[in-house]
Amino acid sequence: MVASPWFLTSETAAGHDLDAVRVYCFPHAGGNPRTFLGWQPALEPDALIAAVCPPGRGHRFREPAPASLGALADGAAAAIALADAAGRRPFLLFGHSFGAALAFEVARRLDGVRGFAGLVASGCAAPSLLPTPRVVEAARLEGRAFTEAVGFFGGLPPEVMHDEAVQELLLPPLRADFRMVAAHRYRPGPPLTVPVTLLNGTDDPHVGPAALDPWTRECAARPARHWAVGGHFYFEDRPDAATSLLRSLARAAAAAAELTKPVASGSIAPGDEYVELI
Repeated sequence: MVASPWFLTSETAAGHDLDAVRVYCFPHAGGNPRTFLGWQPALEPDALIAAVCPPGRGHRFREPAPASLGALADGAAAAIALADAAGRRPFLLFGHSFGAALAFEVARRLDGVRGFAGLVASGCAAPSLLPTPRVVEAARLEGRAFTEAVGFFGGLPPEVMHDEAVQELLLPPLRADFRMVAAHRYRPGPPLTVPVTLLNGTDDPHVGPAALDPWTRECAARPARHWAVGGHFYFEDRPDAATSLLRSLARAAAAAAELTKPVASGSIAPGDEYVELI
């Protein structure tokens, strides 16, 4: 993969197969992309996690943050297209909550690019329903009121909820992401031609079945739905709910890529041999 400040990979994957499926992961609002690197062992040897770190965050904190979700999607899509310019290997996009909304916009920009094998949208209402009224209201708040509003979604440790000093240190990126989503306006577009998978917690108070139904209008084929036990951040206690699905999709993408490779002279064509995909 082309070295880029946009992507973080696990040190444990240093010797990973260069042709392995890439899974580009977009964190939730205010989330640390490094969290995804802890999923790497569960995906080996089938996939390599590339956590997406935008300008203004993490090791890129000195860079100007993008002014809008669209600008952020433009930059991420360009970086992914450059990293996979050779088109030798498949890649997937995974995003959770805010990250899923961003990953969807990136998918729109990459749809049709060789190697793009699918989008996994986790914990996110259909794009046409965004921003939700609750997100818009939270984005208007400051201080303790903002903390309590975003606490509805879960994911904030008790020490953050109860310590204003910690809030002042950690919540500005979260507030900036909420405001970015609140300012974003959905625009209808052609349905995605890549497979789309929806993954959500059964007890998510923010995203229920009705909020997922309009996803069908964004996809050429009906999106697959998967449910995990838990709330909005279902993967905090059960990361395998996400990693097992991603590993399965990575294997399927790799198998499909093998079937579409040009057949060398004198070799057996894919149609001459029975292949079972699990």
